[in-house]
Amino acid sequence: MNQDEVKEKLLAIEDAPLDFSVIFTGKKSKKVNGLYKPDLREILIHNKNFGIDEPGKNLLLYTGIHEYAHHLHSCSKGGRHLARAHTAEFWAILHDLLEKAEQKNIYKNVFSDSKDLEELTQLIRKKYLSENGSLVKELGKLLLKARSLCLEIGGRYEDYIDRVLCIPRQAASLAVKMHQFELNPETGADNMRFLAAIGNEEKRSEAEKSLLSGKSPDSVRIALREKDEGDRMSKLEKEKNRLERTIASLKKRLDEVERELING
Repeated sequence: MNQDEVKEKLLAIEDAPLDFSVIFTGKKSKKVNGLYKPDLREILIHNKNFGIDEPGKNLLLYTGIHEYAHHLHSCSKGGRHLARAHTAEFWAILHDLLEKAEQKNIYKNVFSDSKDLEELTQLIRKKYLSENGSLVKELGKLLLKARSLCLEIGGRYEDYIDRVLCIPRQAASLAVKMHQFELNPETGADNMRFLAAIGNEEKRSEAEKSLLSGKSPDSVRIALREKDEGDRMSKLEKEKNRLERTIASLKKRLDEVERELING
């Protein structure tokens, strides 16, 4: 696979608004497998880092997709250099590209090919992610009970959290919400904290379903942000229409008053 073939595969995954180049450096690097130069719109790949076998080709292609995500991220900002490269927005773009590449059989998802890795994955999900989520959710239930007991004895619940349990108030609050919102422990404790911070029930439910379907946390966060932005624009458009109607009504009344003043 040469550099022209890599570019062809990248464009087959998703077209780019701005042209770019793929360059094999012919070098080996201990620091990085590749990099993107936004000023020149160049994707550099240290191709000597990869073997010529299938795993090597797959890793090389992953590097190409990773750097292509930087290019598309830059394109979304008008082609300018970004102060921070690896933002949540970047990871969402990368994960979307990888999903598309897998669906088009351009890039191979190898994680399920290894029986040992698959068994380890199931162990991690069941014994650690899910059980950890269940424990934190149960903690929220117990904290609610502690709040009631504090009231009964005339104690301040926040003081109990601060000086007896010695845990951050925000962590305690999120644990309570995990229980109250009946979040699915299979998403894991960290994702449950993210979900618990979403006030809108519909959006929270959509985010949870996305996580359970295999979407990455960054992809879910960006989708939620875009939905919020869409909702904000919709609200502004409605407010604009309401203000225009009000102005038209006031203008009509102003004209009537002026005519009455003229006619005495």
